[in-house]
Amino acid sequence: MNISVDLQIAVEDEDQPPPEHIQQWVAAALTQAQQADSLTAPELTIRIVDEAEITALNRDYRNKDQATNVLSFPADLPDPIDLPLLGDLVVCAAVVKREAEQQHKNLNDHWAHMVIHGTLHLLGYDHIEDEEAEIMEGLEIDALATLQIANPYILEINNAVNL
Repeated sequence: MNISVDLQIAVEDEDQPPPEHIQQWVAAALTQAQQADSLTAPELTIRIVDEAEITALNRDYRNKDQATNVLSFPADLPDPIDLPLLGDLVVCAAVVKREAEQQHKNLNDHWAHMVIHGTLHLLGYDHIEDEEAEIMEGLEIDALATLQIANPYILEINNAVNL
């Protein structure tokens, strides 16, 4: 699958995943969502930021004045324009790293989960309602499994029980 990922790195962090991993994670999400064949050369931007930038975006767009792991901004193109633009993902390196440590997860695996999660949001999936969450989490689990990454939701349950 030919995917165009515009990777913007606004914060230096030696633990950031390489661009080829990010592209694999996006492809895994598209494949599980059965969007791989329907989108010709999909394009998205992934911006890796610090806590100040993601806090400002979260406050401005979601009215939540706090840092978060990933924000998704789906492309909103007028009807006559038919481009394979998915939108933008903004990922906070510090929050992803902190969550991985707190949840006792492999950092690379957590990055994969966040990129897949954000990509599914760009495709219109959500997790507000229980039924929607079940569908979205199932796609995430399946996409991660294709990358030999364990179900992150089982890890969260196990870690909560062991604390």
